[in-house]
Order: sequence, then C-alpha cells, then structure tokens
Amino acid sequence: MLSKNYSEFILESGTDEAGRGCLAGPVTAAAVILPIDFENKILNDSKQLSEKKRFALKPIIESQAISFAVSHLEPLLIDEINILNASIKAMQIAILKLNPTPEYIIVDGNRFKAIPNIPHSCIIKGDSKYMSIAAASILAKTYRDEYMNQIHEEFPMYNWKQNKGYPTLEHREAIRKYGTTKYHRMSFRLLPEQLKLDF
Repeated sequence: MLSKNYSEFILESGTDEAGRGCLAGPVTAAAVILPIDFENKILNDSKQLSEKKRFALKPIIESQAISFAVSHLEPLLIDEINILNASIKAMQIAILKLNPTPEYIIVDGNRFKAIPNIPHSCIIKGDSKYMSIAAASILAKTYRDEYMNQIHEEFPMYNWKQNKGYPTLEHREAIRKYGTTKYHRMSFRLLPEQLKLDF
C-alpha cells in the first residue's frame, strides 16, 4: 500500500524520471502534486504495471492532480552534461513548471540538487512507497513512450515503438547496420565491443 505525504506539507510534489538507461531518445521527468484525499487502488511504481494500466492511469492522474508537469531532455544535452545531471535537471524543470509551487519535494532515488527555497528528500525506491512519486513515474514513462512512438515513424528501422530506445539486441543490431541518428546518445556505449563510437 502506497503512503500519501512524506512531509507535513499539503503541497508536496513527487518527482521521477524515465529513460535513464536508454541508448536513444530523451530522459523524461514528471512532477505531480496529488490532493491529500487522492485514492487509487491500481497506482504503483510504473515498472510494476502493464503498459495498459499505465495508460489507463495517465488521464486519472492528470485530471485529479492539483498540478502536474513533464519535461523531456534531449540526447545532445545528455551528452553534454551526463545522464545523472540530465535526469536531475529534467526533474527540476518539471517541478518548476508546477502551479502552485510545491512546499516540499520527494524524489525517487538518492541524488538531487536542491531547488532554492523548496526543501526535498530523496527516497530510494520511492516510486513503490509514495503515491505522488508513483504518479510521476507513470507520467514520465507514458509521455516518454509516446515520444518514442512518434520518432519511431521517422526511423522505423530501430523499432523504438517496441524497445523505446533501450539497449535490446535488436536495437544494437540496427545501430550496427544503419549507424546512429540525431536521437542517439553519443556519450553512451552504443555497441558492446566499442568503448566509444565516433560518427
């Protein structure tokens, strides 16, 4: 059973990201402030739910949240500042888009950079402990999946519709065969036998 607020503040935002381990596409973050009386029996960490359940929960979260926001950070920036910094930045951008501004932030994981004047706590496996982080994990995942489905149309040979940019055997074989695209993260080890690809 997921807990409600971690702090004593009513306007507490949960935040999480999706796509950190991918070879292509953005890292996507979401931030959600849920009302204190929010209830949902299906809500859980997005990784524990089927795609169908995630997409069923998306409009429920959006319609019932006090506020929610999503941000995508592109591969070029991921390559420039590294994936950890990009994940944190994406979460910060999503939080700063929230209206009203949260009084407290709970972050999935163990790393975050403080936003001035808003206290925060990092919670390991927070997406399976707190409703607002679970809701953020679902929005981050569903928005990123939709993004990957769109860019799949542009480069169908990588089958992003299926693998969402993760390092599947099929995705790596397509990189080997067709090379890289503007959506690939060039700072990542795209092929196992190469430490770094120079394209």
